[in-house]
Amino acid sequence: MIFEAMTVGSYLSNCYIVGSETTMEAAVIDPGADFKKIDDKLKELDLIPKIIILTHAHGDHIGAVKELTDKYNLKIYIHKDDAEVLKDGNANFSKMITGKSTSIIPDFELNDGDEITLGDLKFEIIHTPGHTKGGICIKVGNIMMTGDTLFNKSIGRTDFPGGSFEDIISSIKNKIFKYDDDIVIYPGHNSPSTIKSEKLGNPFVN
Repeated sequence: MIFEAMTVGSYLSNCYIVGSETTMEAAVIDPGADFKKIDDKLKELDLIPKIIILTHAHGDHIGAVKELTDKYNLKIYIHKDDAEVLKDGNANFSKMITGKSTSIIPDFELNDGDEITLGDLKFEIIHTPGHTKGGICIKVGNIMMTGDTLFNKSIGRTDFPGGSFEDIISSIKNKIFKYDDDIVIYPGHNSPSTIKSEKLGNPFVN
């Protein structure tokens, strides 16, 4: 597996590129901004982007989606409960964040437990509502991209429309923490952690 993390945009969101070493096909997770930075990295890694998977629909995670899809004709995946927000430039905060309203129609609406196959990679979709109704985590191999659900020693905000503190805590404890302790989590903002580290040291869930 080829894995690359980069910080993009004024909100310092994390974008992840996950590629298959057998087919050199790649998924781009949360391309929040900085199309050129993401595109240059894809070229540097000699990867062929095929899909975009969004952990949720907020503007700081979707800013480069249109440029990437325009260039590469990528398929866009998002959980079904965030699909309508993605289509609404006010609801997804893109106008507030970038000054430009962005409306995106996804190609596929995901459900909890879905798997997306790309080359020899399998992306497991874990529905983790709380930050948004349709927030997801994405597990591939020994890593999990947790979007704005679980951060390093913190959690995502729950005061936006569709947010729920009770739901996000339940998602973390019952949906994320059931996985092996050694899984590395890569959040939507800030630095990586592990499930074990969050179980022991995250003040919101202890």
